Amino acid sequence: MISVVIPLRNEESNVPILVGKLTEALGLLGSDYEVLFINDGSIDSTAARLHEACAADPRLKAIHFRRNYGQTAAMQAGFTHARGEIIVAMDGDLQNDPADIGKVVAKLGEGYDLVSGWRKDRQDHPIRRNFLSRVANGLISNASGVHLHDYGCSLKAYRREVLEGIALYGEMHRFIPVYAFWNGARIAEVPVAHYARVHGVSKYGLERIFKVVLDLGVVLFLHRFAQRPMYVFGLCGFLSWMISGVAGIAAVIYKFFGHRSFIETPLPLVAVTMFFTGVICFLLGLLAELSIRTYHESQGKPTYLIAARDNVAGPSRRASDRSA
Repeated sequence: MISVVIPLRNEESNVPILVGKLTEALGLLGSDYEVLFINDGSIDSTAARLHEACAADPRLKAIHFRRNYGQTAAMQAGFTHARGEIIVAMDGDLQNDPADIGKVVAKLGEGYDLVSGWRKDRQDHPIRRNFLSRVANGLISNASGVHLHDYGCSLKAYRREVLEGIALYGEMHRFIPVYAFWNGARIAEVPVAHYARVHGVSKYGLERIFKVVLDLGVVLFLHRFAQRPMYVFGLCGFLSWMISGVAGIAAVIYKFFGHRSFIETPLPLVAVTMFFTGVICFLLGLLAELSIRTYHESQGKPTYLIAARDNVAGPSRRASDRSA
């Protein structure tokens, strides 16, 4: 079965057209399918249009949020409720073409675990959307080592196992290929059609580039230091202590050789401040180490992922689990 996940917000004019295009495109695939619309707190008639569509076709399903939680939360809800072995995500603003679902699904059949769409001829504002998108794509590709032309394209196809174990927060949906690649997934990219928006209003603005940079920092930190957070906190602590030591020595030199009182320079204050900053960083590192151990041990989460087993059975459940 193929599950198509589509987040929506205030797309009342697009829903009927989208449903017709989806039904036509998915019917050509010759496979069972379901479409999960995630109504992300729309305040127009999107919910009513979805009720009508779902009543007419049981393969169409909808989840309605109480308020707007964002595209990442909507995708996570769709992935959680999807029943298919192949999951396709796409936008509901008609800028993605449902006819391209067959293209990305077919590419999965070549042995890939994730196929990302590439809006090669993107029909958006050249500066506000296209240029900033290229900047963001370059940042993510260079920092993560996963080189895709178009991280922002929502049209992607996933094998279910790729999404298992990936929990999305904030606005992390654009980094799913990065998470998947780091977990050993094979990734491909195919050009897909892109159309200018006709109905509704775009939900993205210039602030998106700043969100991308901040989210990228979180992703890289979690990938490199999630298992050993002391490495980053400890490094900051040692750098603070080094600055403190240099400032303290400089203050003493000024005192005895430059005939400058301690209160005449900011060096003693810098030395004391950076010393205690180092102490705080070191203690934060210890707390982070305790937290990551609690996270893994309390939930029985392993610190590794297994791709396959040969003549090795899965681990037995813990005694505490059996007795529960």
